[in-house]
Amino acid sequence: MQERKKIYFASDFHLGVPTYEKSREREDRVVRWLDFIKSDAAEVYLIGDIFDFWFEYKTVVPKGYIRLLGKLAELADSGIKLTFFKGNHDMWMFDYFEKELGATIISNEKIIEHNGKRLYIHHGDGLGPGDSFYKMLKNFFRSSVCQWLFARLHPNLGIGIADKWSRGSRIANDKKEEFLGEENEWLAIYSKELLQKEHFDYFIYGHRHLPLDIKLSASSRYINIGEWIHFNSYAVFDGDNVELKYFEKENL
Repeated sequence: MQERKKIYFASDFHLGVPTYEKSREREDRVVRWLDFIKSDAAEVYLIGDIFDFWFEYKTVVPKGYIRLLGKLAELADSGIKLTFFKGNHDMWMFDYFEKELGATIISNEKIIEHNGKRLYIHHGDGLGPGDSFYKMLKNFFRSSVCQWLFARLHPNLGIGIADKWSRGSRIANDKKEEFLGEENEWLAIYSKELLQKEHFDYFIYGHRHLPLDIKLSASSRYINIGEWIHFNSYAVFDGDNVELKYFEKENL
């Protein structure tokens, strides 16, 4: 049996939009990818916006995604460690995945060290310069007051409102992002600022919806792992290097 030693990173599946059929097609692709990596994966990091909307009521979660959840359960039961990051679309994760999958839930950043390499990992929302309105909105949505109020809504109403909101998202409207140039990519700017304080070999983010591999210094790189509408992009850390890769790109 092949030794499991690699760490995989993926994000921004945005399951649930723009239609049930398109979402199911994407979900099947993600499941095939998980099958593809399971033989050598020690850990899988899902770095936010796995779902275009997610809210855990005390006894209710959004229906659907059964193939993805079943495959993740299979991986977890086989000993692969799962880590979920809260994104801006699925920030209302609480303990469901912890209980059902033994997963770790990360609200903001996580720093890991392997073989002398330091990795800084974050979904990427609310970081860097600008976007002050979203940063204020994020603080409100993550507050216990907002979560308590939303939980008072019947799931049919609450999830219905969220689904309508999702229809206006950039993913639902098939917006493909454009590269802004290294000097204007806000997550690269944020990473360079962090580098002034402490060293990281790799900065790994989602959220940007654009696969990027930018050299920040002689020994540090910024990796954005893109999304699964246009790119099927992900990253893998083999203990020495992080590499940006693409799954079934020929089928897009």
